[in-house]
Amino acid sequence: MNRLFLLAILGAVTSATAQDKGRATFERVCGQCHKPEIGLGTRRSKAQWQETVNSMVSKGLKAPDDELTLVIDYLSTNYGNVIVPATTAAPPARGRGPVSGMGSDDKHVVDAAAADRGRSPYAAECINCHGTHARGSDNGADLVRSLVVLHDRYGNELGPFLRKGHPTQTTPSANLTQTQIEELSHLLHRELYATLRGASDVQNVLTGDAKAGAAFFNGAGKCSTCHSPTGDFAGIGKKYDPVNLQQRFLFPQGGAGRGGRGGPPSRPVTATVTPPSGSPVSGVLVQIDDFNVSLRDSSGEYHAWKRTPGLKVVRNNPYATHIELLDQYTDKNMHDIVAYLETLK
Repeated sequence: MNRLFLLAILGAVTSATAQDKGRATFERVCGQCHKPEIGLGTRRSKAQWQETVNSMVSKGLKAPDDELTLVIDYLSTNYGNVIVPATTAAPPARGRGPVSGMGSDDKHVVDAAAADRGRSPYAAECINCHGTHARGSDNGADLVRSLVVLHDRYGNELGPFLRKGHPTQTTPSANLTQTQIEELSHLLHRELYATLRGASDVQNVLTGDAKAGAAFFNGAGKCSTCHSPTGDFAGIGKKYDPVNLQQRFLFPQGGAGRGGRGGPPSRPVTATVTPPSGSPVSGVLVQIDDFNVSLRDSSGEYHAWKRTPGLKVVRNNPYATHIELLDQYTDKNMHDIVAYLETLK
């Protein structure tokens, strides 16, 4: 038998064995806390899978480093982003793999120089209808909201659309070259991202009445029953800007506010679960829905139950009062409170 053929067979067997080992390790390690298949609908890069596993470890997942490495390799090999070749005018692009989470797994990375070059064909052929920043006009559509542009990656959607024939200012769109299409794609995505960034710019929230905020704090809001301007809130107006002040009093369980993603709350939600037969178990709540509930007790041990009619679950959320107030605040209340808190320096 041909030696190369034998080597090929041996390589295939070795690869299959490694795959089987990776799969088995993944199921055993990740199955400690949940069904292993949870989350596999989203394709992620190796770095993103590493971040996911690190997050699980921080929540109590226990496994040797070599097994965690096997899990990450298995996930990135089988559920990683699909790489597709880029054109000569575009930077390397990630393929459009299945996406089940928010956002795209294959964000178009704008080449600034190509986008600048795309301004010339845009001005010559598109600007009269679609406007200076592609936001549309009385004569043409808003391209920032166009599904063709949103789905486009380096001209792969825009090109076929234009080649079918689309009215332009001078020549048929089918006459545009591939390079021009790719440069237009970079330009349009730059305008798209600029629009998204502009939409997320936080407006001035320091518009309330500080005296009215103090009255609400000490009166109807009952904030002073738990907080004190000379105690835990002393200097809070100097510690946080108005935007973060608003974020923190509205959603104290959510963490860091603008400029960062909040970490775990300093006062976790706890629960006591009493099975139909057996002793109650208390600890930090991990997950609860209509079907399952899980927690970690004081020793760090993980417990999970299916929610049946006989299972009793009592939750203790230290932020329950803040949650209730969300239904009571008026816009004026919120801005008045921010104005008051900002004075506590």
